[in-house]
Amino acid sequence: MKITVLGAGAWGTALARLLAVAGHEVMIWDFFPETLDQIARTGCNERFLPGIKLPDSIRCEPDLSRAIAQADLVVVAVISKAVRAVAERIAGFSGCVLSVTKGIEYDTGLTMSGILETMLPDARIAALSGPSFAIEVARDVPTAVVVASRHPETASFIQRLFHSRSFRVYTSVDVRGVELGGALKNVIAIGAGVCDGLGYGDNAKAALVTRGIAEIKRLGVACGAQPETFTGLSGLGDLMATCFSRLSRNRGFGERIGRGEKIADILASMVGVVEGYPTARAAYQLARKHAVSTPIINEVYAMLYEGKDVRQAVRDLMARDSKPED
Repeated sequence: MKITVLGAGAWGTALARLLAVAGHEVMIWDFFPETLDQIARTGCNERFLPGIKLPDSIRCEPDLSRAIAQADLVVVAVISKAVRAVAERIAGFSGCVLSVTKGIEYDTGLTMSGILETMLPDARIAALSGPSFAIEVARDVPTAVVVASRHPETASFIQRLFHSRSFRVYTSVDVRGVELGGALKNVIAIGAGVCDGLGYGDNAKAALVTRGIAEIKRLGVACGAQPETFTGLSGLGDLMATCFSRLSRNRGFGERIGRGEKIADILASMVGVVEGYPTARAAYQLARKHAVSTPIINEVYAMLYEGKDVRQAVRDLMARDSKPED
């Protein structure tokens, strides 16, 4: 199969490698020609996947129109705030399009596949999510994810393309649930990182993660998702990995906030995008729209966008009225 990956960040590059190793014809496009030049010259993407040698068969194409011209599948791996701009530029594409970006658009409340469906009405859209750090996928560490599409045959097609001995792919028809789980867990992971930065122990973090998945499910169901999706790979699985792993940018971002660093300084110093930062704002708005109680998301939003003291945020969470567990 001919597959084009849009976005040469860590995740896009790791998936391009996975697909090329499986024998597919893979092409990478990116906003930044210098990134493509480095990959073409060195066979590596040292900024995002240091030490990983990419297959020689991967080709780089700086022209977006040429990159997608003959593709059987287009994988959208750009950052969330760029998905709409990319979709506008490939609006005539009518093949299969897979979103692997996790986020919620602030202005519309749409997930990434929602944007793609709006902009590419003739394409077959799917979304892939789950606990999958790019560097581990690039090192062939066993990983399991889920691909969701409203059309089961599309999900099965992508499952066959990606499935390998080290990368297990399940299918789902709950696109909204799979995407909301993957996006909202990044907000909870920031809160988990704050716990680490404040020096709190395992009790606090386990409680936050457990109550976090309850919030994610509550908001997801209000948005039309299936509740069982949030106990799967794109829900609980992704949440655990992102909240506990040292590889998680969102958790690490929260940890530095908990230690007292300024948000602007942290963002400026990090390699790659902290998707939980814009998602916190979008999630807060989405919860208000659907009148859903999301106390953890609310406190993370207040810390990030209203300058709330992190210790006060924790105190306010603990001081909430007693209630039955849901």
